Amino acid sequence: MESRIHREVYVRFGGEYLKTYIRNNARRWILSLLNNVNYKTGKCYQSNKKTYHKIRYQSDELCKENKISVIDEYYEAYKRKYKTAGKSWYEFDQSKKGSSWKSKMQFDIDRMINKSNSWEEFLENMKSLDYEIKFGKHIAFRDKDKQRFTRAKTIGEDYTEEKIKERIYLAIKNKANPIKKRIGNVIDISTNKKAQSSKGYEVWARKHNIKTMADSIIKLREQGINSITQLDDLIKKSADDRQDLLDKIKKIETEMKSLSQDMENINNINKYREIYKYHKKNPEDKQFTQEYYSELAVYKIAAKEILERYKKLPNTKEILTRLDKLQEKKNTLMQEYSLNKEQFSDLVQYRKNYENYYGKEVER
Repeated sequence: MESRIHREVYVRFGGEYLKTYIRNNARRWILSLLNNVNYKTGKCYQSNKKTYHKIRYQSDELCKENKISVIDEYYEAYKRKYKTAGKSWYEFDQSKKGSSWKSKMQFDIDRMINKSNSWEEFLENMKSLDYEIKFGKHIAFRDKDKQRFTRAKTIGEDYTEEKIKERIYLAIKNKANPIKKRIGNVIDISTNKKAQSSKGYEVWARKHNIKTMADSIIKLREQGINSITQLDDLIKKSADDRQDLLDKIKKIETEMKSLSQDMENINNINKYREIYKYHKKNPEDKQFTQEYYSELAVYKIAAKEILERYKKLPNTKEILTRLDKLQEKKNTLMQEYSLNKEQFSDLVQYRKNYENYYGKEVER
């Protein structure tokens, strides 16, 4: 079957290149080799996106005609985005340890982005780390220890030329805007051992406390807080908002986990559908059932779970679209959560400063 399809793809694509096949029956694969010179015209085969898509289209159509599974582009996109971000398991495992070549390149690019004040300076900084740079449709880097260039876009969505330029611009903008001043801590002189043992430190601590408390009061007034009661109310509201955001994030994560399982189930159903159909038509073929026991078991489990959630089999494009929308919502909520967390921390620190400076029973 497979060799016939290989031959048919060759015929439909033009039939003007000499071909041969290498078969491995034990591992069930066939390698098709085409001579890249057209024996009719003498011209070389042009390998580009157009010819690639032409071959892929003919191959997909033949697979559909012969009821053989076709690679699902939406499932592949899902794997790149939501499984191991397009990495092999080895790369994913090494990335967690910080030792993979992709992880190293990402780290170097990230450092040079924050260090650079222009695209040209970024390129010079990368060269200073012994990276060779190749320009073209997609910028590529080669480490001195590597034989081949690596297109930056293949190590992550944030590493295309456009994204790197955008990140350099944002880094410059962030440098121009000074980082928010950290809230100081009021020192509890009555319990601080250093203040009790050193008169000089005690004098410094009192001055520090006056300045820190003055800064805290100014910041609170800017937020419309004029009493400790108002501050406590705002702390409670901030805590409630924080929990609400966490609940929403967890709900989205649960839904995304469920959709990811649906995507895997749909892929398994599409992959093993023809095996299951043959099994249903030929239940007496015990040898076939035994040989494909694992595939049949995976198909049945996947079909059962899908039927419990859907009236009909959804397509992977729908699932991927829903996952992308949920991820976008989650990113927005995570940003809100980060801001809330910072606000909550500040408010709690103001409260501690008030207690340590005025005492718990005095309110102004």
